[in-house]
Amino acid sequence: MIMVRNKTIMGTTRKTITLTDQQDRWIKTQIERGGFTNDSEYIRDLIRRDQESTKFRMLKDAIQDGLDSGTSDRTVPQIMEEVEARLKANGRL
Repeated sequence: MIMVRNKTIMGTTRKTITLTDQQDRWIKTQIERGGFTNDSEYIRDLIRRDQESTKFRMLKDAIQDGLDSGTSDRTVPQIMEEVEARLKANGRL
């Protein structure tokens, strides 16, 4: 069970979490092995890796969607015109 309490301090959020003894030992072991200097650094690393994994899964899904959509009968110039029109419409070009 993990319990969290929040407190925001100048652009960062301070959290108090409750871990099992086994989870605490695991974190301390990772710190002792020299990979991290403290508990917070270890937990932030886990969050960064989870974020990267999520971005990778989203990209992989988008690629698969593109493959599944089949071959387009439009030409490259037609596609570029559509992209340019879409970018202009939403103010990004």
